[in-house]
Amino acid sequence: MKFSLNISDSLNSAAAEAIHRASNALLERQFPEGYWWADLRADTTLESDYILMELWLHPPANGVWNPPNRARIGRAVRAILDRQLEDGGFNVYLGGPSEVSASIKAYFALKVAGIPVSDPRMQRLCERILELGGLEAANSYVRINLSLFGLFPREACPSIPPEIVLLPFNFIYQMSSWTRAIVMALSIVHSANPQRAVPAGLTLEELFLPGAPMHPERDLKTFSWRNGFLLLDRFLKLWEGRGPRFIREYAIKKCAAWMIERFDGSDGLGAIYPSMQYAIMALDVLGYGPDHPLRLEAQSQFDRLMIDDERGFCMQPCFSPVWDTALAAFALAETEYPPIDALRRCADWLLSKEVRRKGDWSVKRPLAEPSGWAFEFNNEFYPDVDDTAMVLLGLEKFRGTDDVKQRACVRRTIDWLLAMQGKDGGWAAFDVDNNWNILSYVPFADHNAMLDPSCPDITGRVLEALVRCGLPENHPAIKRGAAFLLAAQEADGSWYGRWGVNYIYGTFLALRGLRAAGLSENEPSIQRALEFIRAYQNRDGGWGESCASYDENRFIPNPSTPSQTAWGILALLAGGDVRSESLYNGVEYLVRTQRGDGNWDEDYCTGTGFPRVFYLAYTEYRNTFPLLALATYRKATASLREDVSVGAL
Repeated sequence: MKFSLNISDSLNSAAAEAIHRASNALLERQFPEGYWWADLRADTTLESDYILMELWLHPPANGVWNPPNRARIGRAVRAILDRQLEDGGFNVYLGGPSEVSASIKAYFALKVAGIPVSDPRMQRLCERILELGGLEAANSYVRINLSLFGLFPREACPSIPPEIVLLPFNFIYQMSSWTRAIVMALSIVHSANPQRAVPAGLTLEELFLPGAPMHPERDLKTFSWRNGFLLLDRFLKLWEGRGPRFIREYAIKKCAAWMIERFDGSDGLGAIYPSMQYAIMALDVLGYGPDHPLRLEAQSQFDRLMIDDERGFCMQPCFSPVWDTALAAFALAETEYPPIDALRRCADWLLSKEVRRKGDWSVKRPLAEPSGWAFEFNNEFYPDVDDTAMVLLGLEKFRGTDDVKQRACVRRTIDWLLAMQGKDGGWAAFDVDNNWNILSYVPFADHNAMLDPSCPDITGRVLEALVRCGLPENHPAIKRGAAFLLAAQEADGSWYGRWGVNYIYGTFLALRGLRAAGLSENEPSIQRALEFIRAYQNRDGGWGESCASYDENRFIPNPSTPSQTAWGILALLAGGDVRSESLYNGVEYLVRTQRGDGNWDEDYCTGTGFPRVFYLAYTEYRNTFPLLALATYRKATASLREDVSVGAL
């Protein structure tokens, strides 16, 4: 009867060895305090924005730009040029096509840094930008940034008035938390219309496409939210020149107070690159000099995002230590021989990072006791549901040195997660019921992240965390969450992944949530999801999905990656599949592609910042998710291996 269940001894042995190597490699990267922290990479837009920031901070003298960080700017230039595509443009994810706004940002940065327009690389880049629609096709934030230097007409930029802070119905809290932090700082800058200097003779006239419309077009015969907001934008431009000054001054003071309050307990405003950059610029136009403590701290926090060493030069969008730690620790805790001491140090560090103050989330949940975790080292106004659920999953598996403290923390966390459930039954990242869809038509909403609605991937993770921590399957919150997931399933059986690329990620988390909520593996929705996962497995046994899935609103295949292969395996296992050839081929792919040092290679962006706009390469995903998948596989097939062993006797 041996192997009657098609369980391969060699594959199971190889998986066990791979787990051992991956665990040891991961433990070597644990910091003494107990956390993990890996690089977080993105596209060239951040390096381009860094050069823009240097121009802002160190304007030209007598038309000549001679910044103090010239050598570093040179390294930023090399980092940008190293990723130029053959057609001359720049993309927003590996293997993707040239994207106009990323290309324009790169052109501006390279030209400011001294690369002459006669350089063949600049010529190809200019030609590609014109093919993509020219400067007129740039998104709102590129337009606004260039207008601050007199390189794009201000009247063709969307208005971002500081008076937004005065609007009723908690208007600013109807925008996503990241948009809110960006807009509050940028409105201060935009209202000042600073018109900073550029090197003598520098223009971008060659990027304007003759005949292309400078302003967004409005259909005068049709009423729509978009047309309404475009009319409002025209009114706001009149208001800027003719509105009462005392109202604007009062609004600017309110925005400044809001921004400065959120410096406290945070690694910068919102602890993310765009809002941190605009915060420095806002302090500047408000009159805070370079030596002012607030300005010094804001600059220091921004500079910490920089990597400039043997790894090369890049600007990180933010830090991810809590996320990296929770994923690494959970994966290690799922192995057959979890490292108890390392996990104890990890639990102590995570417990020290619990957020215990009310942040922006409390505007809609004023009675909820503060708890939760942020993504970064410090970001007390913005704990997020996804990190909190992931930490909770870990704390259910391992213990710190103070068990009483940990149990109290877990109770608070469960209550906070329950409070953060939306009316639709799902969970979002930072806010509750952040779904005013009309805001998607605001002229500056083209970064595709104006809202933070409930999403399947976070909802699935929260359901799993709550059930693992003791909530019964018939708890009303669990039943509502499961109903949200069932209603959100796509026609092909998949689920949309908001924070990971894309349908593989959403499907694996939705399946784990639904199974935790008590759905049988025989349910049609579960079986349809499994068929979706099996249908898109690559011939090499792995899974890969392109960021283009977001553009096409359907699965777009890509070469296999370790992290997405791990998600495919985890999806199959969550759906109850412990015997299929698809499962074994996926496990074999991970075993085969593991390096001798226990790690895996992965260059592709499998994390999502803003769909269709900004993607993330979590450099530890390639290791933590394969470890979790292999450990889960070993655990799920343990009973089968026992049955086979008994049969052999």
